[in-house]
This record gives sequence, structure tokens and C-alpha cells, in this order.
Amino acid sequence: MTGERDPNIVTSGLSGTVTEQGITVEVHIIRLEDEPGWTLEVVNQSGTSTVWDDPFVTDDAAWATFRRTVEEEGIRAFLDQAVVIPFRR
Repeated sequence: MTGERDPNIVTSGLSGTVTEQGITVEVHIIRLEDEPGWTLEVVNQSGTSTVWDDPFVTDDAAWATFRRTVEEEGIRAFLDQAVVIPFRR
């Protein structure tokens, strides 16, 4: 064993709970203490997570992307989008 420890996770002050149109999501904007890029994750009430692939230069940029997504697609974009095909009766 090398005695190296895992890096700490830095949580942005912009992280938190957002409720709009009766829908609540958790916004997580985090980075590893020794890495410059911020990660954006949005978790809905069912626990389903949406994570952006590319890191953001700043936590403000991550937050702006979240807000832009809500403005363009609506908060419902983060709901589970199950495809249900009804059976004929």
C-alpha cells in the first residue's frame, strides 16, 4: 500500500435543491480538490441522475448550464422518461 489518500470532494455553494412547477431536483456541482474541472449532476425525486460528460471551467458555468437547460427544456427534462406501450384490451 502506498499511503496515498483519495482526494477530497469540493462542493460548490451553488449546489442545492431546486423546485419549479412542483418538481424538485438536487443539483450537485462538485470537483476533486486536485482537479480544476467542475462536474454537474442533477438528481430527480426518483434518484435518477443526469450527469454532463464534460467538466466545466467554473462552478458558475455549470450552474448556468443547468439554468439554460431548465429554460430551454423545462424542469421536466430531468424526470424519468419511461416509454410505456399499452396493451390492447
